[in-house]
Amino acid sequence: MAQVSAALVKELRERTGLGMMECKKALVEADGDIEKAIDDLRKSGQAKAAKKAGRIAADGVVAIKVAADGKYGVVVEVNSETDFVARDESFLGFVEATVEKAFADRLNDVAPLVEAREKDREALVQKIGENISIRRINRVEGVVVGGYVHGNKRIAVLVALSGGNPELAKDIAMHVAATNPAVLNPSQVSEELIAKEKEIFLALNEEKVKGKPAEIVEKMVAGRIQKFLSEASLVEQPFVKDPDVKIGDLAKKAGAEVISFVRFEVGEGIEKIEVDFAAEVAAQVAATKQ
Repeated sequence: MAQVSAALVKELRERTGLGMMECKKALVEADGDIEKAIDDLRKSGQAKAAKKAGRIAADGVVAIKVAADGKYGVVVEVNSETDFVARDESFLGFVEATVEKAFADRLNDVAPLVEAREKDREALVQKIGENISIRRINRVEGVVVGGYVHGNKRIAVLVALSGGNPELAKDIAMHVAATNPAVLNPSQVSEELIAKEKEIFLALNEEKVKGKPAEIVEKMVAGRIQKFLSEASLVEQPFVKDPDVKIGDLAKKAGAEVISFVRFEVGEGIEKIEVDFAAEVAAQVAATKQ
């Protein structure tokens, strides 16, 4: 049996974040070779990670990186199972390295990013005991690209402009974070969605429109649709910092146009499983009495 020094165990603990006994055992089995011990632990982690892969990871953080010249940026969402882990330094370090990799390789497809980061993800799963997943990525390019991440790292936005400056792009990104527009401009709102909005308006205002001439009703509907388009379309929305100015006009004053935007919010679209812990414990107690 190989003799393993306390210093070697300490180094392995620092590099893996695992417990002392588990590190000592791995070093003994690897005959004191720390690199082999790490490889063996990662292999073990693969099995542990596989067991956790079915668990829903709906928490986590979003992160962005924008090029120094302001012409390119990426946004990434990485999920964990709990908010507690989402604040863990090891998890946040993994996220930072992940967005750096996406940025360096100019990726716009999550598959190669997942593949490139898989070994580190498995090691992190082994260390923290939760499922971790790199969920999605988006790349934005333009003459000027700016971004904003909300303080709790749960909302991130990138905006591309045809001109202007990074400060303007960041201001618009902050606006997008706050208002969550559905589309960039009114022309992108589908006819089906407009028809549905019209139907909802008429149903809610049945008493108000009853008996009114068709042209009056049409004006009422048109007013509601116009309001709907301004609420749904970024360029038609009043700027949150100056409600007297629309976003489209704000950009135009700076000699620019909003080309595109992307907004990520942690967990959106993921169905979380609500666990009734009291019921679960009661069921387990009942099972032991059978």
